[in-house]
Amino acid sequence: MEQETQELRRVGLKVTHPRMRILQIFDEEEGNHLTAEDVYKKLLAHQEDIGLATVYRVLTQFEAAGIVVKHNFEGGQAVYELDRGKHHDHMIDVDSGKVIEFVSEEIERLQREVAARHGYVIEDHSLVLYVRPKNRGTRKG
Repeated sequence: MEQETQELRRVGLKVTHPRMRILQIFDEEEGNHLTAEDVYKKLLAHQEDIGLATVYRVLTQFEAAGIVVKHNFEGGQAVYELDRGKHHDHMIDVDSGKVIEFVSEEIERLQREVAARHGYVIEDHSLVLYVRPKNRGTRKG
């Protein structure tokens, strides 16, 4: 509880019950990517009287403050994850919608090399791979 309070104060947000509870949900679900609706359902499951509009408002504030990162993956709802400052990339299972995080130093090196070859330095990037399990049968019509 103290960590969440400090984090909110550090970014200049007032410590309120909705902000604390939403931040706690993200702490409990670390590594998972949650939609606003996922957060809302978890609040309801804990009998919290926090509306969906409040969840969206708090998530927007958290994004602006750098507490969460919002992703708009193709074909899906916006998902949020805690911004812990560690770069990673994502794979999206196109069948289930599952989000898988990964880190590849080789991919990072290749991206820097490509940028340098073109006379640039990478400031930031996002890599999303849309994948399907290998063991799923590929049948043609």
